[in-house]
Amino acid sequence: MNIFGVTGWKNAGKTGLMERLVTDITARGFTVSTLKHAHHSFDVDHPGKDSHRHRTAGASQVLLSSGTRWALMSELRGAPEPSLTDLLTKLDPVDLILIEGYKRDTHPKVEAYRAEPGNPLIATHDPTIKAIATDTPLTTDRPQFDLDDTAAIADFILGHLGLPLRK
Repeated sequence: MNIFGVTGWKNAGKTGLMERLVTDITARGFTVSTLKHAHHSFDVDHPGKDSHRHRTAGASQVLLSSGTRWALMSELRGAPEPSLTDLLTKLDPVDLILIEGYKRDTHPKVEAYRAEPGNPLIATHDPTIKAIATDTPLTTDRPQFDLDDTAAIADFILGHLGLPLRK
């Protein structure tokens, strides 16, 4: 399974970069799935909907299906958060899984970095960060790309994984 991450501090441009990478890489003929870590509670369901009523009644899992899509929601109910490795097994096989967040996991990553928030560069102390996508030149031993040069970043990711630039 080919996985590559996009990491960085809040407001560094991770989600925008992820969105552009998915668009670019799928346009090259690859299948891509994404996995995003959230540091807060979130909900994809809405109060009053049948699936929400099932969950609040105590269901451990609720699978919602239609002719357009299906979604499986699992409630942890106090159990520990699953590891990245465990979550990856839940995804169907694709050419590439792009992971947003999961700073501390050991998969290869590109760091999204913007000068404005003034956060430290994660790559300085993290060998899993293979390149930096930035809005400012940095002094570092890692390859650097303009944060908006999506094609070059996609080329780097595909090359790092040994995938062709076009499928």
